[in-house]
Amino acid sequence: MPQASKPEPNLLRGVGLGSATALNMIDMIGVGPFITIPLILGAMGGPQAMLGWVLGAIFAMCDGLVWAELGAAMPGAGGSYYYLREIYGPQRLGRLISFLFIWQLSFTAPLSIASGAVGLAGYATYLWPWLDHSYAVHNWALNIPRLGSLQLGWAVSRATFLAMAVVALAIVLLYRKITSIGWMSKLLLAGVLGTIGWIIFAGLTHFDASRAFSFPPGAFKLSSSFFLGLGSAMLIATYDYWGYYNVAFLGGEIKDPEKTIPRALLLSILLVGCLYVVMNISILGVVPWQEITQHAGSSNRLYVVSVFMQQIYGTWAANLVTALVMWTAFASVFSLMLGYSRVPYAAAVDGNYFQSFSRVHPEHHFPYVSLLALGGVAMLFCLLSLADLIAALVVIRILLQFLVQAIGLIVLRIRRPDLPRPFRMWLYPLPALIASVGFVFVVVNRTNSLKQIRYAAVILITGLAIYMFRAWRHGEWPFDHSLAEDVAQNG
Repeated sequence: MPQASKPEPNLLRGVGLGSATALNMIDMIGVGPFITIPLILGAMGGPQAMLGWVLGAIFAMCDGLVWAELGAAMPGAGGSYYYLREIYGPQRLGRLISFLFIWQLSFTAPLSIASGAVGLAGYATYLWPWLDHSYAVHNWALNIPRLGSLQLGWAVSRATFLAMAVVALAIVLLYRKITSIGWMSKLLLAGVLGTIGWIIFAGLTHFDASRAFSFPPGAFKLSSSFFLGLGSAMLIATYDYWGYYNVAFLGGEIKDPEKTIPRALLLSILLVGCLYVVMNISILGVVPWQEITQHAGSSNRLYVVSVFMQQIYGTWAANLVTALVMWTAFASVFSLMLGYSRVPYAAAVDGNYFQSFSRVHPEHHFPYVSLLALGGVAMLFCLLSLADLIAALVVIRILLQFLVQAIGLIVLRIRRPDLPRPFRMWLYPLPALIASVGFVFVVVNRTNSLKQIRYAAVILITGLAIYMFRAWRHGEWPFDHSLAEDVAQNG
């Protein structure tokens, strides 16, 4: 079992509590809450959609307790990779499950990075409308036996090239030693908090309660459409809150990880949850929700905060806040790429992923191949729409990571009661169970929910095939006959 006091080979423990919390917060906030307001209001048809953000915060805190316990017990680079491997057996089923986690992350991490870049480009169209010009739009479908139709749409516009350039810039800035990144994270966070603080101040000083809480008739009627809308709203809120676990992926580079990881996780969830609720109520008190939802079905003109500031202060404020939101979006792309690039590296060092990902920069000591690979795929995913990026990201990751991990914490408590746990989940096992139920609700209880479930199924099947082929070639589980003989003799 990994020991907390051991540093990861070739990695530096240079990230303290302040930097870790800053990285988590800029990862969580990003462009999400600024650009998904029309999507979440459109999902439920009114300001009752705030339920999605409140429930999202509750589920984030419950799942955050899962990450806090596992992160403090196993603070190595790779986060979930190590947790899943140890929970289900490093030489048996855990080897397969941890490989599948890395395999899905090779898709979902670039999806998450691309969503921030696409959101930034979307806000940029407020400043430069000519970015909206499209060159090509294409919808693709493939019928797969027993799974149904796999649908994918992509588009190329001037904004697409801007989104790709944003990812490329983040790669350039991260191509350096980890100790020189801490001050960057704090500088980026200062811009993020300044933006949200200004929005909240502007909204509260011009707040109209009758506008903010003008619920449509039957807003809280517990019908099937209400719960379908709530599921869709919670999916978007889940995306907005995600990122609280970023510090766990940097476990091998965190100072005093047994204390820092749980504190950074829970502190960032609490602070961001409060900021989200206050900020969104402030916006609804100025801009009518009916006006906001006009573009809920489109990936264009979702720059609600720009319209919000324009109505209060005029064009200069709209332009300034647009630039600040773009800063915030870039901060998220920066933080996401930093955290995720360490995960395939950890698996490759362990011999359970493609060996090229284990390469570390000889001078600056960071996993440069992993960084470049994830960044390259993220640039390709910038061709997808924001709504498709969010839905695919959330559903795939819930099915192939979060559910397995939340249940796995209970399994680990049963299998390894002797494992040192510097932090223990509060009210165990209730938070893990609540998080699991919430995740299932988000995945299943939505309109057209099968679309993203099919994506997850295809990734799972291809991942199983790749793992089995590699395991057969290298004589690993379940093709390790010597291991099977040892089990039989000792059984």
